[in-house]
Amino acid sequence: MRIAVVTGASSGIGREFVTRIPAFYRQLDEIWITARRAERLEQVKKTVEEKTGIYVRIFAGDLEKDLIYKQILNRLENQNPDVRMLVNAAGFGKIGEAKEIAGHDPQAQLRMIDVNCRALTKMTLMILPYMKKGSRILNISSGASFCPQPGFTVYAATKAYVTSFSRGLAEELKKDGIIVTAVCPGPVDTEFFEVSGTNNSKAKQATMVSAQDVVRTALLDAKMKKPVSVHGTLMKGARIAGKLMPENVIFYAMDKWMK
Repeated sequence: MRIAVVTGASSGIGREFVTRIPAFYRQLDEIWITARRAERLEQVKKTVEEKTGIYVRIFAGDLEKDLIYKQILNRLENQNPDVRMLVNAAGFGKIGEAKEIAGHDPQAQLRMIDVNCRALTKMTLMILPYMKKGSRILNISSGASFCPQPGFTVYAATKAYVTSFSRGLAEELKKDGIIVTAVCPGPVDTEFFEVSGTNNSKAKQATMVSAQDVVRTALLDAKMKKPVSVHGTLMKGARIAGKLMPENVIFYAMDKWMK
């Protein structure tokens, strides 16, 4: 049985992947989706099944807790599927200085680490034994991973982990023919900013893109076996700048541009 697994599938980038994967892998038997909001997952399931005829299996739960992993692992062990694609799209951020966030929401930044890093790693390592040559892993990172981000410090650090983890894993899995891609978008027009908080900075306005565009680019880049997927000229420029420019210059530019 050939399947795809998508976390964070109830909205945004994760939901968009669920709708587009059937065109990428045309012989899938099932898509497994997980997120906390069961009612949203039911909507996704109905939409995808009606459009594609592919069975969508729901695992509703919190990736910060062990139960959801036990449920998925039990199904994996019972059915021993061929996992053709894993998309780790679950994650969230909080905008603001680390000290300020800690003052009004002490657990938020620790939860970011748990979801963005620990959950992604745990899901990947659990799924890997069920992947074969030609399988793909897409980890949703961020353009924030390209350099430290004052005012977004912990989130950017978690995404730096995601990009680094993905790049290292990609090299390790080359011999097995399994492709790993870190997807590094800038601001995306999703519910992300309802959780993170936001401002109407020039940077956000200039770089905001749709989830559809990000996912389309990510799937094309995964097909081309690229280790990193960056959508848009501005974000590609930001990636280059993060490699070439001194951090103090980047911090100065960011301070001016984010206002």
